[in-house]
This record gives sequence, structure tokens and C-alpha cells, in this order.
Amino acid sequence: MQGAWLIQQTILTLLLTAVPSSPSATQNTVISGSPISSVTGTVTRVSSVVGGEAELPCDSRPPQRNDSLLLVVWYRDDNPVYSYDTRVPGPTGYWSDDTFGDRARWIGLPTSALHVSDIQSRDRAIYRCRVDFQVSPTRNYRIALDVIELPSKPVIFDEFGNEITGVAGPYNEGGDFKLICSVVGGNPIPRVQWLHGETVISTLGSGDLQSGDTRSLPLVVANATRAHLSSVYTCTADNTMLSSPQRATVRIDMYLRPLTVEIVSREQPLSVGRKAELWCKSTGARPPATITWWLGSKPLNSVTKQRDLDDRNETHSLLQWTPLKEQNGQVLTCRAEHEKFNKSTIESKLPLNIHYVPEAKMHLGANVNPNDIEEGDDVYFGCEVDANPPAYKVVWEHNGVLLQHNAANGIILTGNTNLALRNVSRHQAGLYTCTASNVEGDGKSPPLKMQVVYRPLCHSREIKLIGAALQEPSSVECQVDAFPPPDTFEWTLNNSAGSIKVDADRFTVHAKEGKSVLTYTPVSDVDYGTLSCRATNLAGQQVSPCVYTLLPATRPDPPANCTVYNLTDDSLDLMCLTGYEGGLPCTYIAEVWANEGLVVNSTNSITVWNLRRLGAKRHLKVVVYAANARGRSEHVTFTVETAPRLAPRTEAQEAWEVNWAVGGVLGAALTVAIILCLALIATRLRHNSNYEVTMQSSKSQKTPLQKRSSPDDCNPDLIPLSKDTDCPKPPEYSEVVSKSEVKNSSSSTSVARAHTPSTTPPAQKIELQNERSSSNGAIRSHREVVTTRTPLLAAHQESCV
Repeated sequence: MQGAWLIQQTILTLLLTAVPSSPSATQNTVISGSPISSVTGTVTRVSSVVGGEAELPCDSRPPQRNDSLLLVVWYRDDNPVYSYDTRVPGPTGYWSDDTFGDRARWIGLPTSALHVSDIQSRDRAIYRCRVDFQVSPTRNYRIALDVIELPSKPVIFDEFGNEITGVAGPYNEGGDFKLICSVVGGNPIPRVQWLHGETVISTLGSGDLQSGDTRSLPLVVANATRAHLSSVYTCTADNTMLSSPQRATVRIDMYLRPLTVEIVSREQPLSVGRKAELWCKSTGARPPATITWWLGSKPLNSVTKQRDLDDRNETHSLLQWTPLKEQNGQVLTCRAEHEKFNKSTIESKLPLNIHYVPEAKMHLGANVNPNDIEEGDDVYFGCEVDANPPAYKVVWEHNGVLLQHNAANGIILTGNTNLALRNVSRHQAGLYTCTASNVEGDGKSPPLKMQVVYRPLCHSREIKLIGAALQEPSSVECQVDAFPPPDTFEWTLNNSAGSIKVDADRFTVHAKEGKSVLTYTPVSDVDYGTLSCRATNLAGQQVSPCVYTLLPATRPDPPANCTVYNLTDDSLDLMCLTGYEGGLPCTYIAEVWANEGLVVNSTNSITVWNLRRLGAKRHLKVVVYAANARGRSEHVTFTVETAPRLAPRTEAQEAWEVNWAVGGVLGAALTVAIILCLALIATRLRHNSNYEVTMQSSKSQKTPLQKRSSPDDCNPDLIPLSKDTDCPKPPEYSEVVSKSEVKNSSSSTSVARAHTPSTTPPAQKIELQNERSSSNGAIRSHREVVTTRTPLLAAHQESCV
């Protein structure tokens, strides 16, 4: 193979020396060292990048029609590197040295050129193409192959020398940031540029000299704004049009200050003690702002809920808070701030309008001495009200009773907050309050106690009867009302011997309780009489003394005017009037007797009894009497009959009773109408004359009712002055018997009479009524009332009945 190449080179040399150069070729550049130093011509420049392809043009078309191509030889530095011989058929007509190897091939059509692939940096040179024809002279072409070395891909660094890939930052809004683009290599020297989007903002040209093989282009952005967030910066490096520029891209990340903050929920007013929910919204911060709530200069210790909406760059905070009264009028602040910024805090303020229940406080007038209010003075009160909203009314109370404006009685209300009492009396002493009202509720002031100075007065105005036994000590208590409490007491005894002042050592004084207790022992009948007691305090001595009548102690009088009510099938209630208690503490006893013996025994300090467990449908005897230390009174006895126990009624019975009741009402109405008509006729017929009317009783008896000459002749509540009256003599005894009868589903009334022993005082008639209505065997009953009247004193004149 080497021998064939030498033969070929020899033939090419002989041909070159034998064929003269074409006179039409012009050489602009003389290649030194060329064997044909006179060869000149223009140089065609061909550019290609390392690793790319290049076509070195060489026109091989014969200039004449009868001519043909013989040989094409490519030279580099006058050394053949490639040839194509048309005279050698097949692949053997192509030859290439180690410079190109398999990377070069000849292209004849449509345009002849040498195609070189995988261009290397060493391929940079000026090549000469020699074309030989059979007839025409040889042609020479010069082609300069410019091999371009692309620069490396740009690398972006921050100002601290840290490589950045993808995202740069985050940087603070309003701050500065610096990016450095570094490019290594490249021939010719590459151009480095910074682009914002598609806009070139900085360029490092090939003419800008930098030492070394690395070219760096910094990018400085001052006072970064929100617009720089997510902006894209690209660094490019290029040194040829044959290849796209090398690129490196970064996206800017930033911290953003909050733009706005607003308290969204502004419902006003708020109420004390009622939980309120307030929302605050902040926008613009990245990452989300920190939201805090402040009341004045103090943070609120409350639970907040925060939610971040990254897509809208919003932050919401919920305040759950229960306002207090003292927070009314303060300013609630929602504060948004960013931890990356020192001066990024913004605020939204809300003046608070908090409603609360009025607070009232009473006070006396400025010129009123609370310790020196006497009867007849004028007293003034004021009511201080703290309320939001303002109170729409203020009311005054004395001991819990509402006060109304009444100038005639000395109660004057001026405005809503002032009260004047003219000419006060002791009865107006006590606790005063004022109550203010608004939409939140009512607020009552603490009670203010007003003391009225007055002389002592008897706690009870009644003249008390005190029974005292001879040679036995008795205690007499004198109770007075006074302010201030009395400090001294004076006792006086008035009897047949005259008025005697009691020694101070015989009675005790309880000043705080306002009473004095006298221990008195009658020695003889002369010692009975009237005791009087006077107390003295700072206001003066008591005007009217308290009077006590001393009588010899005796047995009590029996109870009188006994009344039975609420009589049922198993119980009754009994009430009597008390008689003279004999001057000693007295107890009252009620006994209920049946045929088999004592049923109930009840003792009470008053003449009221509730007697239970008597049994149904029983004839009972009730005995009532009083007792004290001297003995028992006479007995008051009467009989009663309890009602039978009723069976439960059915719905059919109730319906039947309703029908009978309706019929009864209609019948009664018709009867009343007839009676009124008859009465009207009788009035016209017997006008201005004495008349007598007979009425049919329940037992078909006629009872004459005659006109009396005096309405008080026989009044049962009056005691006649003499025994010569025309009153009928009371019966020796009376009886009360309650009977019930059921006749064919109709109601009936029976009168029971009770017998009293001849030893008891005459008693008035006791009326008992028991109404029954029957339907299919059912019985209805109601409570009965029994009334018994007895004389107040056994020894006095009996009343007429």
C-alpha cells in the first residue's frame, strides 16, 4: 500500500510539472513553502464547529465540452491529504491520509466539494484543492477552514461564590442581589450576555479582555421589587452563528413584605361576657405573615386559627375573645409582620364599642349627714349609672317596693338619677336601691341604708293582759322600736294605792335589742294594776308608754267560734278564736273521738289544727279546749261525719254528669226568672205595706219571715245590755250531723246536727253541707264547712242567736 501511494505521488508530481498554470487564476494569498511559489488566488473561508461537519468547495467541472476530469488533490500545508483519481475505477480511486482518515469523502454532484465530518480543532488550516483535466489547464483553489470551539455551558454563582441551579434566593424585597455568570473556553472568544426574559440587559463582548480561560459577567440588581419574584434571568455564551448559544437559567425567589392588613369582621357593638369572633386578613406577604392581636399595648391571650392561601398570597387569622367591661373604648389592633424584615409591620385598628349591663351606685346628697337624719328632715339621693348604651330608665325601690313620683306624699323624682324625700318619717327608714336598665339588662345598686332618728315607740300598741299568781315571780317584757336603740328604761306601777316607780334593780335593760324585762312578784291583791314602761334614747323620752295590765292568773277561757272546713273522707281543718288565756302562756288541744275511743289528739300554740287520718264515713266527736299552768278551760264539743270514700269515675259517667249539669243550669235559670217575675208582681201589690212571704223549704215547710223593727235587736255578734230583750232563747245544745243520700242519680242536701252536753255553754247551729251527684253508682263530694259559735267568756252574758 505504501508503494502504491509513492507511485501515485510521483505521477502527481510529474503531472504538476508538465501542466502549466492557468493564466486566469488570481492569487490573493501566497502560501509559503509551496512548490509553485507563483500560485495565487482568493481564499474561500469555511467555518465549522468542533464535532460538526464542513464542506470544502472545489469546482471540478471541465471548462470545455470535450474535456474531462482526471484528478483532484487536496493539500494542507503543501502536503497532500486527500485525492480522487477518475482513472482508477471503484473505491481505490479515493485516497485519504491520517489527517482526515475516514472523516473525509468527495462529493461530485450536484456541487463538487470535500465533505469532512467530526471536525476537530486540529483541522483548522488553509487547504488547496488542485483539479487536473485532460485538456484544460490545472485549477487551484484555496479554502480556509475555520474551526470554532464552543464555550462551556455558563455556570451561575451568587455573590458568595455558591453555584446556583434552578432558583436563586430568596432575596428580601427592597434589597440587592448579585449573580455572576462564568463561561470557560471558546474559540474564538465567546460573547457572554445576561437576559431578562428576552431582553439583553448586560453583555461581555469578545473585545473585553479578561485574564485566563474563564470569562465572567456579573449581574447586580439593586432595590429589588415584588416584580422580581419568579422572574427568570438567563446567561448566554456564543461565538458563532453556526450553533445556538449556551444557556443557563435561574428563577428569582423573594421574601415579600405584607401589603395590607384588615380586620374583616367589624360587627359592633360587642357585649360583655359574650364570646366574639373577629377575622383579620393580611395579603402580599411571602411566606405568610405572622398575625398578632393587641388590645392597647398588651397582646391578647386568645386562641387564634390561621390559614394560608398560597394561591392568593393571603393569611387569615381568627380571634375568639370574650370582651370585658373595662375594655370598652380601647383600640383592638390586628398586626401583620414578617420575620425576615425589621420594619415590615403594618396594623389595622378597631375602636371597641362594648355594651354591658348598667352598674348603679347610690349616694346621699352632699349636705346630708347619714348619722343625723331626723323625722321631718328632707333627704336627697343620687344614683350614679355607668352603662353602655346609656340607661333608658332608672327606678327606685324602698325595701324592695317600687317608688313612684308622688309630690303630695313627699316623694319627688327628678330626672332619672335623683330622688328627694320631703319630711321623712321613721317608716321611710330602710334600704334604698336604684336600678338602671338598658338593652343589655338591669343593674341594681348595692342597697343604701337610711337611718331615721326617732323617739322610742311601743313595738305593739295593744294593752297586754298579764296573769300573775300571788307570791310567784312573773316576767314582763317591754319591747320598743327606736333609733338609736334606747339607753334607759323607766317602769311605773299604777294601782289603787297610787303610782309607784319601780326600782332599777328589779328590771334589766337590753339596749341593743331595744327591750327591758321586769321581774314582778305580787304579794297581795293590792299589787295588781297597770304597769307602764318608758324608754329614752338620744332623740328623747318615749311620749306614750307601753301599758301592761296585771291580773291574777286564772284558767284560760275555752276557744270560741270554731269553724270546720276542708272536710273530706279522711281529714278536716279546724280553726277557732282564742279567749282570755288567763294571763299565762297557753296551749290549745283538739281531740277527735269515735265510738271505739280517741282517734287524734293535736296540741298547738294557736287555735288552728290540721286533723288527718280520721277514717271515711265515720261519726266523730271533736273536743276543743285550752290549758295553761293554772289548768284547763271548759270543753267545746261538736260532732262531724266524714264523707264516704269515692270510687273513681269513668268517662261515661263524666259525660252523663256534664249533660245533667247543663240541664241543671238551664232549669235554675228558668226558676230564677219565674221567681223574679213573681217578686216584681208582689212588690207592686204590697207596695208601702208590711208583708209576709212564705217559701217552700226543702222539706215542704213554710217559714214566715217578718219585718223587724230594729236591725240590731238580735244581732248574734252583739252582747245585749240587759236580759229584757225579745231575742229568742238559745237552745241548750245543738247538733250537727252530716248525712249523704244518693237517690236515682240526683243530688240531695242534708243538715246534720250535733249535740253538746248540758254542761257546755250553748253553741250556735253548725251547718254542714254535703253535695253528691250520682251517675251509675258514682258519688261526687266537696269539702264541708262547719261553723260553731261560743261565748268569749263563760261568765259573760250569752249572745243572741
